[in-house]
Amino acid sequence: MKGASLETNKWKIRLQLTKPVTWAPLIWGVVCGAAASGNFQWTFEDVAKSIVCMIMSGPCLTGYTQTINDWYDREIDAINEPYRPIPSGAITETEVISQIWVLLLAGLGIAYGLDRWAGHDFPSIFVTALGGSFLSYIYSAPPLKLKQNGWIGNFALGSSYICLPWWAGQLLFGTLPPDVMVLTVLYSIAGLGIAIVNDFKSIEGDRAMGLQSLPVAFGVDTAKWICAGCIDITQLSVAAYLALTGKLYYSIALLVLICPQVFFQFQYFLKDPIKYDVKYQGSAQPFLVLGILVTALASSH
Repeated sequence: MKGASLETNKWKIRLQLTKPVTWAPLIWGVVCGAAASGNFQWTFEDVAKSIVCMIMSGPCLTGYTQTINDWYDREIDAINEPYRPIPSGAITETEVISQIWVLLLAGLGIAYGLDRWAGHDFPSIFVTALGGSFLSYIYSAPPLKLKQNGWIGNFALGSSYICLPWWAGQLLFGTLPPDVMVLTVLYSIAGLGIAIVNDFKSIEGDRAMGLQSLPVAFGVDTAKWICAGCIDITQLSVAAYLALTGKLYYSIALLVLICPQVFFQFQYFLKDPIKYDVKYQGSAQPFLVLGILVTALASSH
């Protein structure tokens, strides 16, 4: 990203706009949904379905979300990160708008195709993709611009990264029970905490543009504890729920995965969330996503 202003290859610039590093949680979410369905089989067809669903969730719809977010954040990024492709002038307005539409339509087209492939009478995957795309738009675009409110915006972002790909993966191979829907929405509170981590590097620009991110609204010290609390309390609550519903071994596995996350919070994030945000995410988030898979496997039994 920091070399964007020097990059001249338009395809590399377009790829930078989609932020491939952000595809991973969505791809993993599809895996979790497929596991939670209890119907995934290691056959060529099921693997192919999963890969197509991952392409929809990652490169297409996450790419659309990241591109449209950068487009509406171009004034903030000119302050915080002027090297990004849009504020640096590395890509034109027309090229950005065309990329947004191509990724959106491709993602929705794939979603409809997956519904047909799965034999759905009701296009549940398409509706999920359409709802997520709309949420992405109102998150970034005025007049609603949900990201202006730290609580609402970060929960919308967290739920998009946890709920939507999980739901798509589970709907592809089965049905989506109400209790799993509730569990994934609650798990999105942990996603809210992860979303807050990304706000610490943008405090200056957010404050200048009047965006009430939690680090701006509460200050760095308070916001970092809110962030850690959202992540830890959510997972501990899910572990308690699993134990109470007779899934003790899954509960213990989740508790084991929570321990290193708390360690890295104190090692990096709570010391300095601005300086160590990347180190913290790189060290702690793998355990978070493994915990989500444990929860998904528990849901399938």
